[in-house]
Amino acid sequence: MTEANTTTTATARPVASANTTTTATARPVASANPGASLLNANDHTLVMIDFQSQMAFATHSIDAITLRSNAGLVASAAAGFGVSTILTTVAAESFSGPMFEEVTAPFPGQALLDRTSMNTWEDAAVIAKVNEIGKPRIVLAGLWTSVCIVGPALSALDQGFEVYVIADASGDISAEAHNRAMERMVQAGARPITSLQYLLELQRDWARGETYDMTTGIAKKFGGGYGLGITYAKTMFNAQEA
Repeated sequence: MTEANTTTTATARPVASANTTTTATARPVASANPGASLLNANDHTLVMIDFQSQMAFATHSIDAITLRSNAGLVASAAAGFGVSTILTTVAAESFSGPMFEEVTAPFPGQALLDRTSMNTWEDAAVIAKVNEIGKPRIVLAGLWTSVCIVGPALSALDQGFEVYVIADASGDISAEAHNRAMERMVQAGARPITSLQYLLELQRDWARGETYDMTTGIAKKFGGGYGLGITYAKTMFNAQEA
């Protein structure tokens, strides 16, 4: 008769203990200073991409009127606050047509960097300008979200830049395409913002009198119901934010 040898491995059982160790955690102390992730006019480069007729024709995630208004709001805010801005088009003369006037008008005389690449980040002229400006943050807006915004967003993130995407100043051939593109970029580390948020984040304090009239003027022109509210309050009660 053969005897089978068996080996039993003892598993340590948990043992309860009445002893507890408490690690003191320093409590945060509030200070009247902005958060590090908030944008200011000097810390980023705005890149406005392919706001062109041919790209807009097939955009259905946002209506053309709202898209043009939001793009104009962003461009006007950037120009007014002196943000370093790159305007770039794709195949402007052969296919996609001119850039929206709402985007170009705030930057009279500024050259548009025309590309053949769908991914702006693969264009040598654009990258040369990004490096010349030398800001650590990139803010993107344009058409279409899933191609011409995802490309530079993921590329810039890979190269160590912080990336913000202005969601309602971008659009795609469907809501599904736009939403999935935004999710992909957020998952990779990009920060989504909106056009009015961009303007107000640059202003941030109504006591900044030197930019007050400009900010409220842009809001009245492009800010929809919020702009109407500013006009109403000023007209009826001579009221203002500060």
